[in-house]
Amino acid sequence: MKTLLKFSPVIVAVLMAILPTPEGLTPQAWYFLSIFVGVVVGLIIEPVPAALVGLTGVALVAVLGLIDPSPTVNRNWALSGFSNGVIWLIFSAFMFALGYQKTGLGKRISLLLIRLLGKSTLGLGYAIAFSDAILAPFMPSNTARSAGTIYPIASNIPPMFNSTPDNEPRKMGAYLHWVGISATCVTSSMFLTALAPNLLAVDMIQKSVGISIGWGDWAKIMIPAMLPLFILTPWLGYLLFPPTLKHSPEAPAWAAEELRKMGSVSTKELMMLGYAILALIFWIFGKQLHVNSTVAAIFVLTLMVLTNIITWEDVITNKGAWNVLTWFATLVAMAAGLKKTGVLDWVGNMISTNLTGMAPGSVVVLLVILFFVLHYFFASTTAHTTALLPLFMATAAPLLPPEMLPKVALMLAGSLGLMGIITPYATGPSPIWYGAGFISQARWWALGGIFGLFYLLSMIGVTVFYV
Repeated sequence: MKTLLKFSPVIVAVLMAILPTPEGLTPQAWYFLSIFVGVVVGLIIEPVPAALVGLTGVALVAVLGLIDPSPTVNRNWALSGFSNGVIWLIFSAFMFALGYQKTGLGKRISLLLIRLLGKSTLGLGYAIAFSDAILAPFMPSNTARSAGTIYPIASNIPPMFNSTPDNEPRKMGAYLHWVGISATCVTSSMFLTALAPNLLAVDMIQKSVGISIGWGDWAKIMIPAMLPLFILTPWLGYLLFPPTLKHSPEAPAWAAEELRKMGSVSTKELMMLGYAILALIFWIFGKQLHVNSTVAAIFVLTLMVLTNIITWEDVITNKGAWNVLTWFATLVAMAAGLKKTGVLDWVGNMISTNLTGMAPGSVVVLLVILFFVLHYFFASTTAHTTALLPLFMATAAPLLPPEMLPKVALMLAGSLGLMGIITPYATGPSPIWYGAGFISQARWWALGGIFGLFYLLSMIGVTVFYV
């Protein structure tokens, strides 16, 4: 059974490829789509590392010459993702996350918030949420942010009150762990650079329908839209999944002791804070300053290395960053191939035929709902984005007025973070918070359903208001 599962991407691709080519597609396009579906299956079950799945798909398409009869064109297509600016922006942001970790700035911010807000369990929930929000614009890996930075600090608090997975988990630990994952889902939608698939999504939108979404374009809509949801999330958890212990006077004292051990703010922490602010200024005002966001990120990265916030050895040995770069670069190329081979136009026209006659507003809301709910079938936001976003944009293009397309594009991409709440496997940090053992699987699915519905209704409300 394990062997069959391991080879299932190949089996799916081969079985699909031997079927008759559908009307409206060339054989080359059908073979490309078969390989693409095999890649998506591979990303879902991961028989080998995800980056290798994508690289294998790109290499196979290029070897078979499915993009173009010219070997040079196939080569250029295969390598096109590695020249993509968004991919290098993601890579640079991984280095920012490393800077937060190495300097201790991320830990200090979290401890300061616990010292300030931690006298009650609800206050601790808000401390965890605000820690995530402060780090979110500069850490596109919500796994690094939530599971790597916030979780190690938050996990030290419940044992102080004798709340463990085996002893009174509802006393405090279960609530704090739920806030940890639910807050990061909201912040992941709040900022373009808070979730790597957000950046992948805007690049796919640019390639599929020619719509550009910048950091500021995202922020002016999604920050006001997500801020009320962010403020409500710890309170909603407190209401629906209340801790039995309401007060936590020891937490501020523990945080103060940890801060004392850290000592005074170091020069490198101040430098890292300055670099983060500099990057944020470039990202927000890049158009006015005539500086591309990727160029700004690489520039700040070089300053971090030159001033020894991180070392060049850190850069070249960061397996996670290089893995993501390879992974996303191949997915960008595969998504572009859907457009080049005509698959997107074929699928979009086929689906839009069944939606013809519906009011544009109804089409947009239906697409947002379907895009969100279908995440139940994905264990990776990246796989979800790769498989469905180009398809949904191709469906929307012939059905909506041109002025509505940028809005629906932002609504679809903006929901990627929120949908991470629905299952224990829906986004990177989920297995870490779930694996701590404070929340049972049945309880997690129930809470995920409730919060998922709440988040989806919020996204529908934003869509109706914005579109």
